[in-house]
Amino acid sequence: MLVISVVLLAVAIAIVGIYNSLVRLKVLTENAWSVIGVQLKRRHDLIPNLVNTVEGYASHEKQTLQAVVDARTQALLATGPAQSGQMEGQLTQALKSIFALAESYPQLRASENFAELQTSLNQIEAAIQNARRYYNAVVRDLNTKVAQFPSNIVAGLFKFEPKEFFELQQGEEAVPEVKFSS
Repeated sequence: MLVISVVLLAVAIAIVGIYNSLVRLKVLTENAWSVIGVQLKRRHDLIPNLVNTVEGYASHEKQTLQAVVDARTQALLATGPAQSGQMEGQLTQALKSIFALAESYPQLRASENFAELQTSLNQIEAAIQNARRYYNAVVRDLNTKVAQFPSNIVAGLFKFEPKEFFELQQGEEAVPEVKFSS
């Protein structure tokens, strides 16, 4: 009887330990996603200023500017890591077109406001990239724990599910190039 009690106690302790590690990883994943959300919001908030600055110098380029605004709107409406990754990739493409457009306008490239926006965007893009790496690392750890034995049994009992990675669209791995030659 004592042996059975010791075995049951050991199993209970193992289940509690596994459950707590799953909870910890789930909380870390949610926290990491919120950090990405903050960085994406910073990026989204910067875009109207960028569009307004470019519009001041290239007002007849409405189609390019509208594509950026539309991509931003779609990115704001995205839900979940997979859809956000897709929409952010499209936004990155639209931003690349705005910076390519700026190459045709030396006054715009020389604008102090535009230069500040470039610097801010570079900083935000780096922060997003770092946050994405951290989030994906935590998701990898959680998904591994959910799939491995014996934690997969505990995960199934308590309905822990694998999380989606935050991945950019194919070909969108690089941040938009925002440097100009004089």
